[in-house]
Amino acid sequence: MSTKPLRVASVGLGWWSDVLADAAGRTGGRVEIVSCFTRSEDKRQAFAANYNCVSATSLDEILNDGSVDGIINTTPNHVHLETTAAAARAGKHVFLDKPVANTIGEARAITKVCADAGVVLSVGYQRRRESHFRWIQDKISSGEFGTLVQAEANISRDRAGKFELGHWRYTAEGMPGGVMLQIGLHYVDVLTMLLGPIETVSGMASQLVLPGDNPDVGTLMMKHDNGAVSSLSTSYASASEYYVMNVYGKKMSAYYNLFDGLRCLNQGDANQTSVAVQKNDAIAEQLIEWADAVSGGVEPEVGGESAMTSLAVVKAGIKSVAEGRHVTVAEVLASND
Repeated sequence: MSTKPLRVASVGLGWWSDVLADAAGRTGGRVEIVSCFTRSEDKRQAFAANYNCVSATSLDEILNDGSVDGIINTTPNHVHLETTAAAARAGKHVFLDKPVANTIGEARAITKVCADAGVVLSVGYQRRRESHFRWIQDKISSGEFGTLVQAEANISRDRAGKFELGHWRYTAEGMPGGVMLQIGLHYVDVLTMLLGPIETVSGMASQLVLPGDNPDVGTLMMKHDNGAVSSLSTSYASASEYYVMNVYGKKMSAYYNLFDGLRCLNQGDANQTSVAVQKNDAIAEQLIEWADAVSGGVEPEVGGESAMTSLAVVKAGIKSVAEGRHVTVAEVLASND
């Protein structure tokens, strides 16, 4: 497997493109930012200065540059298909920020265009790689949890005043489902990794604090194929950033939150045990995995198909909110909505 740098361009420059570019700098030279493009010249010039790369004057300039191997795509959700398809047809590998798209039809098209072009598509779900979730996954795989019965999760942030009025994240067209789509997806992915595929979803949502026409709080109740039940609460309107993931098995349970870390409890024990896990660099690890996949050594953990399935879970929740009923993931996957 080749270890030469994967030379990439950052396309769509917002705050998250900087986070990914910083992470690329921590990959030990495996991923190198060499170019960038967004429509704002000021943003291009600032990014190019910060990361010592070329400020391209158009996306075509990047796609026609034979020295660029791939793109890190952080464009708005509704242009993921357009930008990813253009990159794939130019033979550029794609690291695409989640969600893969706003609709199942576009997610399916993105997956197909990358497969047809023979380029590697990796979708940005770094949360599953965090060491506390890997510890839980290992214990489940080894049978120490016994029968999985339930999980509860929360992923919350304060986004009041973080974006300008009219930003696409405040609109149902730009980000359908609001907070459930934009950050809830992360823990849908983790819950699927830990408890298995999700079969049915019921959702509730409200808009309480943020402007626009999108929910800023939402909850999904989910039944997994194995019968386990999980709940996921999401918020863009809370006082602070917060994360919770509690997983309950018949023989063992594990509890994680942002401030207290990871703890576990075995059946019959009266007290929890603190679990020491080393904090890892989940974003850099996923970028390295993408580079390794381009070199032919591995497959990305989250490609187009699995990203489309997690999208379908949230879309089922959105449909449930609108129609007041349980919605199956299979129903959503059978559509292009």
